[in-house]
This record gives sequence, C-alpha cells and structure tokens, in this order.
Amino acid sequence: MTHLNRDRGMRHFLLIWFGQQISLIGSGLTGFAMGVWVYQRTGSVTQFSLISISNMLPYILLSPLAGVLADRWNRRWGMILSDTGAGLCTLAMVLLLFWGSLEIWHICIFNAVSSSFTAFQRPAFIAATTLIVPKEQLGRAGGMIQSADAVSQIVSPLLAGVLMGIIGIQGIILIDFLTFLFALITLMSVRIPDVPLSRGKEPGKGNLLQEAVYGWRYITERPGMFGLMIFFAATSFFEEIVIVLVTPLVLSFNSSTVLGSILSVGGIGMLSGSLLMSISGGPKQLIRAIFVFSLLAGMSILIVGFHRNILLLAGSAFLYLFSIPVINSCGQVIWQKKVAPGVQGRVIAMERMISTSCFPLSYLIAGPLADYVFEPLMAVNGPLAGTLGQIIGTGPGRGIALMFTVMGILSVSTTVIAYGYPRLRRLEEELPDEV
Repeated sequence: MTHLNRDRGMRHFLLIWFGQQISLIGSGLTGFAMGVWVYQRTGSVTQFSLISISNMLPYILLSPLAGVLADRWNRRWGMILSDTGAGLCTLAMVLLLFWGSLEIWHICIFNAVSSSFTAFQRPAFIAATTLIVPKEQLGRAGGMIQSADAVSQIVSPLLAGVLMGIIGIQGIILIDFLTFLFALITLMSVRIPDVPLSRGKEPGKGNLLQEAVYGWRYITERPGMFGLMIFFAATSFFEEIVIVLVTPLVLSFNSSTVLGSILSVGGIGMLSGSLLMSISGGPKQLIRAIFVFSLLAGMSILIVGFHRNILLLAGSAFLYLFSIPVINSCGQVIWQKKVAPGVQGRVIAMERMISTSCFPLSYLIAGPLADYVFEPLMAVNGPLAGTLGQIIGTGPGRGIALMFTVMGILSVSTTVIAYGYPRLRRLEEELPDEV
C-alpha cells in the first residue's frame, strides 16, 4: 500500500466510522427508551430479558452464513444491505407506535429481523477495516470502533432521558431511523477494495456450508485461537447475565434518570478505554492486556453487590466499561493479524458466533434466576436475610445484587484459569501474522 493509498484508506475508514457512530447513537436512543418502556409496563425481569434474547439469537445463528457472504460479496454492499434492513425495522416500529399498536411481541419480532441484518454488518466492517487500514494502524482503528460504542453509551442514555419527555418514544425511534439513512449515505460515498486471494489461492471455497465449516476448522486447528474464543465465551456468559440486570437493579431503588446517569458514566469509562487504544495503538503484548483488563472487569462486577451508593455504582460501571474496549480491541487486532484477509469474514463470524452463543442463555436464565431464586433468597424474611443479608442488604433488588457478586467471582476465576493455559498465553508468539 503506497503512502497515498494509506492516506486514502484511513480517510475512507474515518468516513465509514463516522456514519456508523451516528447510527449507533440513534440505536442507543431506541435501546434505552425501549428498555425503560418495557420494564415500566411489565415490571418483569423475565419479560425484559426476552427483548435481549430476540435481539441476540438471530445474530448468533446467522453469523457463520454472514461471514461467508462477507468474504464472497463486496464488503461495502454487505454493510449497506445490513443498515437498510435494520433501518426498515426501525421505521416499522415507529409506525406501530404512532398507531398505538406496539406490543412486546412486536418488539421481539422486529429485534429478531434487525439482528439478522446486523449479523452481516459486523464481520464485513472488521474485514473491510483490514483491507483499507495499514497494519500498523489496526490497533488505533480498533480503538476507534470501540470508541463509537462508548460515545453512544454516554450520549444515548442522557439524550434519550431528555427526549422522552419532549418528543416521546415515537420521536426517538424516528430519529434512530434518520441516523440509519445517514450511515447509508457515508457508505455510498466510499470504495472498499476487493478481497485479495490468500497466498495465491482461496481456501475453503465451496458451498455456503463448506465455507462456514472452514471457518470453524481454521480456528480449531490453532489451539491458541480456539482457547481465546472459548475464554471470551465463558467470561461473556457471566458478564451478560449481569448486564441485562443493570436496569432492574437500579430501578429497584431509584429512577430512570439516575439509571441514565450511571450508564453515561459507564460510557465515559468506555470512551476513556477506547481513546487509550486509539491514541496509543494498543499494547505490544495483546494477550497480557486481555488478561489484566478481564480481571479488572470481573472485580468491577463483583463489588456491585455490596452497596447501593449511586457514586460507587457509577464508579463500578466506569471501571468495567473502561476495560471492555481494551479487551475487545486487543482481541480484534489479534484476529485481524493472525487470520488471512481472504477468509477473515467467515473466521471472525464463526468466532463471534461461538463467543456470543452464550448470550441467549444468559438472557434466558437471568430473569428467572432473579425473579424466582435470588430475589426470594434476599427478601426481608428470606432464607439468606440473616447471613448474606447482613452484608448485602435485604429487600427488592438485593437478590439481583447478589447475582452481580456471584458472577463477578466466576468471571475472575475464569480469567485465572485461562492464564494457566500455555497455548493461549503464547498465542502471539506461536502464530505468524497473516496481514
């Protein structure tokens, strides 16, 4: 890549990134508003978690197919298709809200369809980044991708809290639809190169199923990669259980305004971690950074259960979300460097499918565990009121708080066990760069 091409590639990446940033803010507005709308109408953690399940399950199931198509198609058009489909789902929800006909099952269906389109977006975007961004800038690009999530985490809750009182949930979802249109305009104005052949050939070529399976073989033939994927799946399982419970935990003793403030503070933490990666380009030892910040994330979850203090909750959210972009960016750069560009779509999509396959299970069990197990245990006269209740407290929300502590302990333990696996710890030394 010449110096001119390097500059043009970074300009194209920045334009795509900016369009996706605006779209993420719009999606964050809808996500926050819908979460409050559903929980306030049902009061059920279980029904609240069903929204998350409908949003994640199609993404997981379709990821292998999406990865294969990301390698076959022009990656720009794959992203355009994804954004178009998600935008139309958002528009449909706007119309139902205007007619006063929106129900919980409508939200689940549109979330599922939108998630199906989103499954094509992520592998296409990451694989396209590898093609247009110089290798030495991949760490910074990864940090910027994470920073887009962080900015959305900061801006969306605060903005949604204000807008719900002015334009209502209908207006918020309409804004979300307009941000999808903006993302489409930016994608239409750039060019992404075709996928190069890998070392003179195209491995895994065949029908869709064969190519999807090739992504699995590519990972399993490299024990370090396989270990990294399983490590992310295990820690994500514990952490996603508590993520879906943040809204019910805070609303059990405070208002949606306070919830939005805590999420925004967490977003500042996420932005700080993203900026750290964007400015520094990331640490030289990526695996070691993943382990260190995974420990910090687990500890941040663990301590949530011991207090109701809003400032301490916000501090925990800050530390946890500071760690996430560092972990994700380091992991993303490893996959981008160690996987041949011609098969990155299917390999990264397979990794995403496996590492996120636990999400629906997390969402599915989080609600029943909270409603029927942990909350009764920590009720005022519950079985644990005289023991753990003396430390964590009793009453509404304290069972959910106990779940935070338990999942934090499990997350920290998983990180310690993973560090003891030599093939994962030495992944960067044992596998050569493919980019």
